[in-house]
Amino acid sequence: MAEFLFFLLSALCVGGVLGLILSRNAAYAALWVVLSFAALGALFGLLDGPFIAVVQIIIYAGAVMVLFLFVVMMIPLRPSAPSPKRKVFVAASLLLTACLAALIFLSLSASRGTSAAPAAPGFGGVRGIGRLLFTDLLYPFEITSLVIMAALVGALILAKKRKSP
Repeated sequence: MAEFLFFLLSALCVGGVLGLILSRNAAYAALWVVLSFAALGALFGLLDGPFIAVVQIIIYAGAVMVLFLFVVMMIPLRPSAPSPKRKVFVAASLLLTACLAALIFLSLSASRGTSAAPAAPGFGGVRGIGRLLFTDLLYPFEITSLVIMAALVGALILAKKRKSP
């Protein structure tokens, strides 16, 4: 049953990403991302990471996507003219997709017959993540918060309307 659920959730996640890529409407694309985030959160739950699963669903599928939807609804989106570089981008994306597929195939074939070690007790829980964030990873955690704050200030400065003299 767990394998069936894993493959179902994986298919939902990949289907959500494909819906995002193929969607022409920005609002529908954001909703496809919500489906993908929710399926990914359920996958984390299936892998015994309850804290990561809840954070994935509440923060990403909930708060971040609501913010994206508000931004999408506020910006008047007009269809853009086709770019002359489109063929180059399509060729480069197909090449990168083929490289990624080859990498996935090679890693799966190399790991055939081996089994992963079970996770340590308490892995993915609040206590373990909190202890890791505030001891070993304190400086990267704080630097990440400063980078996010700088991005927020930059976005506010760019979004501020200029007053004409």
